[in-house]
Formats: sequence, structure tokens, C-alpha cells
Amino acid sequence: MVKPTYRLEDPDTEVYVGDCRAVLQALPEKSVDLVFADPPFNWDVPYGEWDDRKPREEYLAFTYQWLDACLRVLNDHGSFWVNIPDDTAAEIVVHLKKRGLTMINWCIWHFRFGQHRTGNFIVSKVHALYFARDRKNRIWVPEAVLEPSDRAAIYGDPRTRRTKQPGLRVPLDVWYGPLWGRIQGNNKERRKEHQNQIPEVYLERIIRACSKEGHLVLDPFLGSGTTCTVARALRRRSIGIEYSSRNAASAFARIQSGPIRLQAAGLAAPRPAPPESNSFMIHRRRSSKSMANPTPDGFETSTQ
Repeated sequence: MVKPTYRLEDPDTEVYVGDCRAVLQALPEKSVDLVFADPPFNWDVPYGEWDDRKPREEYLAFTYQWLDACLRVLNDHGSFWVNIPDDTAAEIVVHLKKRGLTMINWCIWHFRFGQHRTGNFIVSKVHALYFARDRKNRIWVPEAVLEPSDRAAIYGDPRTRRTKQPGLRVPLDVWYGPLWGRIQGNNKERRKEHQNQIPEVYLERIIRACSKEGHLVLDPFLGSGTTCTVARALRRRSIGIEYSSRNAASAFARIQSGPIRLQAAGLAAPRPAPPESNSFMIHRRRSSKSMANPTPDGFETSTQ
């Protein structure tokens, strides 16, 4: 029987050290409500003891194995998220569809600071693939992640005040804005021991939207510990699996300390603080001229 290397209570939080494929086989079937996976990209990144430069076919075989291992423990009402770059996004989508899952969204995490290169366009995105076993029977809590709509935040449209959620909408499928950039340099969230790190707001959105308090969240590639850190702050049970013993120890220390952004913004409580618009656009007021000669959407196009 596999036992966690680290454990906390209230809510239960477990960290296992080892190959996720083996650990997942030891967990009960259909016991997990939400899976979030940010696997190695096979980009020759130093992840402790992990070999991140495998031959392509070996890497794909590994990918299909861990995907299937996660599916074994995913509950019938559960959701499955995968964070992956261009290289392997298509293969994962095809594989999960073959396994009978339904794609809910193909989201994009967009960041403004890509690594400089001259051989091709600079990469400024990663794919956030959202699958579920059953679209109609999945855990979905949209009211927990609402944000200001463009009509409210940019145009000040009074009609948005007469909706069920005045001025708010479910987020777009392209994610960007304050606190959504890559975690690097002197970022407050930065864990120096780790090569890659996802911002807390990313996991906050997924966990709030696709689980409820007391539900079990699983991360088969724990890395810096973001998933379990945010899940614990939001009162979800969680399991993290990490191949590197050193990374696991660092991640657990972070889990014990708690999140940085959520605490600073008062978001660890059940109800989040009022959201901010993530639009690139500046606020634009409607004018009497634009009302007399409206554009197709009824708003002026000038940015003055």
C-alpha cells in the first residue's frame, strides 16, 4: 500500500513522492472530483531526478499512460484539466476523446512575457484543456468565478445592471490580465527551487469553477505545489504526486505556508473579493454622438 510522504489535516492534504503512474494505481477508483495536470513538457528542463529529454515516442507513451491512470481515479461527475504547450496538445485531445471524455473548453493561458527567439514567433501561450466525463453531470460552479463583462468594464453600459449578475460574466476562454503572467524573476509567488510555476489565480479559477468545499483535487505533477496550496486555502481536500523528493519537500513547505495572492487579496474565504476586469481595453464612455450614429454594437469606436 502506498502511503503519503507528507500529510496535513483539515482539510486532508497528501503529498506522495514517486512516479505518478504507480501512485495513481494504488488510489481508489473514481475517488477524485477534479484532476489538474501540468506535466513535464519534454523541453530538457531540470526537474530534479526526472529525465525531461525523452525520445518523442517514449514521451508520448508516458503521456498516454499517466492520462489513463488519472482517468481511472476520476469520478463520474469529475473534471480533468491539462496544462500543455503546442507540442502535445493535439495528441492529448485526441486521446481523451478516444477514452470517451467530452471536451468542455479548449482555453488558452496567455502571458505577455515569452522567451525571446528569432526562428519563429515568440510563444506567449499554453493550452488549458478542460474535459469532463459527462457535460450534464459535471461539477460546475460558474458563479464562483464571475468577472466584469466588457460592456460593464469598458463601455459602462447601463443595461448590464439589469442582468441576474449585474455587470458580470463567466470568464472568456483566453486567460490573461493582472497576476496572470509567468511566475519568474522577483514575482512574489516565485519559488527559487522550481523551474516552472503556474500563477495562483490560474488554479483558483479552475478549483472554484470545477469543485466545491470538501471535494478531492488531484495533481499528478505537483511541482512547486500550487494546486494543493490553493486547494487547501479554498477548503478542498487534495493529493499531490511529485517524482522529485527535493521538489516534494519544497512544495510541502509552501503548502504549509499557504498561498500569497489569495491571502493578500482576502480570497481564501468562501466568497472571493470583487473581481477586476482583465480586458486589454481602456474604459470608453458612450457619447450622445455615438448614440445618434451607433456602430453595429451600439458603441463609439474612438478611444478618446
